[in-house]
Amino acid sequence: MERGRVVAGWVATLLLLLAAAAPARAFAHEVRPALIQITEIAPGRYDVIWKQPMVGDMTVHMVPHLSSGVIDQAPTTETRAPGFIVRTWRISAGPPLDGQLLSIEGLQQTVTDVLLRVTTADGRLVNDVIRPAEPTRRLALAGPKGLQIPAYVRLGIEHILTGADHLMFVLGLLLLIGPNWRLVKAVSAFTAAHSITLALAALGFVHFPSAIIEALVALSIVFVACELVPAPGRAQTLTRRHPWLIAFSFGLLHGLAFAGALADVGLPKGAEPQALLLFNVGVEIGQLIFIAIALAAIAVVRAARRLISIDTTTFARVAPAYVIGSFAAYWLIERIMAV
Repeated sequence: MERGRVVAGWVATLLLLLAAAAPARAFAHEVRPALIQITEIAPGRYDVIWKQPMVGDMTVHMVPHLSSGVIDQAPTTETRAPGFIVRTWRISAGPPLDGQLLSIEGLQQTVTDVLLRVTTADGRLVNDVIRPAEPTRRLALAGPKGLQIPAYVRLGIEHILTGADHLMFVLGLLLLIGPNWRLVKAVSAFTAAHSITLALAALGFVHFPSAIIEALVALSIVFVACELVPAPGRAQTLTRRHPWLIAFSFGLLHGLAFAGALADVGLPKGAEPQALLLFNVGVEIGQLIFIAIALAAIAVVRAARRLISIDTTTFARVAPAYVIGSFAAYWLIERIMAV
């Protein structure tokens, strides 16, 4: 067991040092999707809403286009909300929507997805996700409608795998507990907790300022990093005796942060529970993928360590705590200042 934690420490140290080569801000938040919503009022009359994420006062270059050119003109309205810029076009005498090509200029140079939501005049709903690899989509309103299951599951997977703060918390739990049945119990508690608050927040039953939640998420990582530091008597702390309890408690915070990715763009009207469930399934799949990769890396390094005679036990125990703690402390300060 002890040797497994040492090996895990080495793996974590190598991964986190590689991460340190990139700007810390790039790893501080998950990638939030953009949204383009088209609401048809009558044939030839429709509203187009473009909601694009921002970082501070900056946005990446992304511009939506319809093949008819009706939204190439200046928007009817333009507003700014925390973390987003919203542009609206009101089209009064446009060509039919069905069959038009929708393209997102600049999307292929980003890692951002775009949620596509179309409501036709007769009440049909079409939901899809436009990705950087395929920045153009034909509006086939007479084809399949409703939720695209793979799209929302994949959105959840990408959301968790691009949220390094959430992954660091999970990695901290893995290092603290070790690869055993107690890890399964802790991860299950974390999953149950963030599923509860994700649902409550995304459906609008609870609301907390996102800046405060993100600061508390960073604080939870600092807490786990402190628990990783070897110290006399540390083995009897509540976290080490009942890691599932800590995982559940902080999982409630992480669930509120997860909800931001959906709440900011809104759930598809009439399909909120389905979209939420699919997104949450994607988050769990992404989390399990990360844990599986970490455990596989631990197994590889464990085999490699048998060939090394140098004793690096102390370094492997201490380094991950300080690397994780340094990132988390930076995020905590940054987010407190944002509050």
